[in-house]
Amino acid sequence: MSSSISGIDASNYSVLSELAANAAAIREQMTELTEQASSGLVSQTYAGLGSAASVSLDLNPEISQMNTWQSNINAAQGQMQVTQTAVSQLSSIASNFAAQLNTIGTADPTAVTSVAAAAQQALVQVANLLNTTDGTNYVFAGQDSANPPVPDADQILSSGFYAQISAAVSGLATNGAAATEASVLAVGSSNAAGTSPFSAALSQPAATLQAELPTVQVGQGQFVSVGLLASANSYVASSGANTTGSYMRDLMTSLAVIGSLSTSQVDSPDFQTLVGDTQATLQGVVTAMNQDAGVLGNQSNELTSTASTLSDTVNALTTQVGAVQNVDMASTASQLTLVQTQLQASYQVIANMGSLSLVNYL
Repeated sequence: MSSSISGIDASNYSVLSELAANAAAIREQMTELTEQASSGLVSQTYAGLGSAASVSLDLNPEISQMNTWQSNINAAQGQMQVTQTAVSQLSSIASNFAAQLNTIGTADPTAVTSVAAAAQQALVQVANLLNTTDGTNYVFAGQDSANPPVPDADQILSSGFYAQISAAVSGLATNGAAATEASVLAVGSSNAAGTSPFSAALSQPAATLQAELPTVQVGQGQFVSVGLLASANSYVASSGANTTGSYMRDLMTSLAVIGSLSTSQVDSPDFQTLVGDTQATLQGVVTAMNQDAGVLGNQSNELTSTASTLSDTVNALTTQVGAVQNVDMASTASQLTLVQTQLQASYQVIANMGSLSLVNYL
């Protein structure tokens, strides 16, 4: 009589079933560990996190929102840097022509011609600087950032703005300095189509344009102004008898006046009055422009501080979320190796069940 026993019968079926169940459990554990080792996450679903899911559900949206605010700040600071660079050039132009006006006088009438020609070129340069972009947006256009603040910058000398100021200056000897300056100021302040050199969006009263300042969201319900406007002051007020209320308008108007001067006007007393008042306006331009740019610089510094605070908060919250979402990769790899060994041993035991004999069993 044979001494062997059958591999699978009523006496050992329960043992085999238990081994198969254990193998299935080990295989499921290995699948979970393999996914964790691949993704670095405890689970691909919130349900897999168990009671810790609430931490992930609460903090992940907050982290995402803060990351958006940080991105907003980074974009705004890039725009502000471009704006500051352009303002520096505009301020330099104003300072340069305020100084050049000292050379205009009866001692050297020919200087008027060269200074006037330079002023015309500078007016074109200023118009183009006001159309500065940060790559995609016009930085002096406010909310209308997709469109240039000065639509025909290269043709500014052919514009109604320049033609009307030139006509006013040409009547200096007849009308006198006061009337000429009043006419020039009216043109420089005008928002009328055909007179204003600015876009329709920026040819509005200064009070209206304040709502057009670009802003950036830096927190829940927190918005910060981050730009300057081509046709209105953003933060400080211009002063002086002949200001339009906007240093950008004052600069363009002054350059148009200088560009319209001629040597035939030098001997007129009104000429020196007009030149002196224009010089004072340019000096006021430099002062107001630098003050406005200074406020913008302070805002940029505040944004840097805000971004740093957001970064610290995001890091702290990310650490909290990571504690419940992320696995310890070293520990996971070690467990995976152990489970793989256990599964192989389990399969081997099941395979050997069919060849067990009474002698082997004993």
